[in-house]
Amino acid sequence: MKIRNLHSWNVSCAEAIRLQYKLRSKLILKDGFRVIRRVAGCDIALDQETRRAFAGVIVYAWPGLEEIERKYSVQKVTFPYVPGLLAFREAPALLNVIASLTHDPDLFIFDGQGIAHPRGMGIASHLGLFLDKPTIGCAKSRLCGSHEEPLKDKGVYAPLLAKDKSVIGAVLRTRRAVNPVFISPGHKISLKTAIAIILQATDGYRIPKPTREADHYVEAVKREKRGTPHG
Repeated sequence: MKIRNLHSWNVSCAEAIRLQYKLRSKLILKDGFRVIRRVAGCDIALDQETRRAFAGVIVYAWPGLEEIERKYSVQKVTFPYVPGLLAFREAPALLNVIASLTHDPDLFIFDGQGIAHPRGMGIASHLGLFLDKPTIGCAKSRLCGSHEEPLKDKGVYAPLLAKDKSVIGAVLRTRRAVNPVFISPGHKISLKTAIAIILQATDGYRIPKPTREADHYVEAVKREKRGTPHG
């Protein structure tokens, strides 16, 4: 699929932060689609010893969640680990594997943040701009913001609030009495729709199927490729 080239990923940490501030004004936080036929789950596994990233994407038919396609790529990680700059460490490998897809997804779900980020530019938002597609961040933990604890019932959520009290996401209970997930819109989608899609994709589990299976996939690839010099 076609991917926009908005900037180089070979930048310093200071330049990466400047890019985040520059790009966040381009985000669209309302629904930018008419119909969803295919949804992709994306994740990455890192091998710290060899500094390799194992990126995977699985495409599903929507709303039935029947798998259509899965692909992976392996490449070196060059950007350091810096909280808040995850995209600059992981995006090159993710974009590489997404570009190899035969079927174009209409929407992407990332194991990470959308606008629920100190500069409003988590990996789901950042890659949403490169992909020019609706994206959702579905994280297992909070990066920033404050919230009340949501009630225990499935589907209940509490707003995730920035320092200025604006809503930047939702703390969503996807199963009764299990830990919530942290949902935030990435690009071209509203928070309300993002919540609805994640709930529809959970299929009885805490984590939605697209990113849950993508996580299993990249870990399996990492185990298989561990020890091989070039992946």
